[in-house]
Amino acid sequence: MRKHYLHLSVYPCDACAGPVIAGSTAARENEISKETDIRQVGAICLSCGHRQSEATAPARTRHFLPMEWAPADAIEVSHLTTAFVEALNRAELH
Repeated sequence: MRKHYLHLSVYPCDACAGPVIAGSTAARENEISKETDIRQVGAICLSCGHRQSEATAPARTRHFLPMEWAPADAIEVSHLTTAFVEALNRAELH
């Protein structure tokens, strides 16, 4: 049974030192297989909206445990990725 996972990480923003949240999705064919279909869905600072794709040294990235993400049968992971990116874009406009 194929399972989908959401990965989240956080690191400080270079512009304002606020929290940058970065996300990606991945899938596993079974419990012991490697993750495949890994897609970066973006990163955005929650304080100022700056898009920073990775932490700048000496800052450390903090990774949260992957969460199982069970999309509905009608929704593909690519659609979830698109929805997340659109949500990030809306947040940037505000």
